[in-house]
Amino acid sequence: MDVQLDEKALESTLAESLDDLTPDSKTVSDDEFAEVVGGALEAVGGTLLFKMCVENDGEGQHVAAASVGNRQFLLLTLPTAGGALKVETAARSSNPVAGIAAAYAGLMDAFKAAA
Repeated sequence: MDVQLDEKALESTLAESLDDLTPDSKTVSDDEFAEVVGGALEAVGGTLLFKMCVENDGEGQHVAAASVGNRQFLLLTLPTAGGALKVETAARSSNPVAGIAAAYAGLMDAFKAAA
């Protein structure tokens, strides 16, 4: 049975697990971002949906979308110039990529059903 975590509790749990995972370097590579996201999702039993690098307000940003439990979607962002990993539920995020998470998961469901 999937238990859906409270959005704040989920964000807090992930934030606590990120302290040791955030890269110290000034420029964050795609591989470093994947490692950080992988560690964070492992802490909450999440599944990576997709990751990409985008421009947001003129700054490069790594973005990943993930699912946790029964259709709870997360957005994880990290500036390419370094900094703290931000984790938020897609429902509470103002990032334009957040809206893609549920649509992507639905598309993957359709592909699985067709296979």
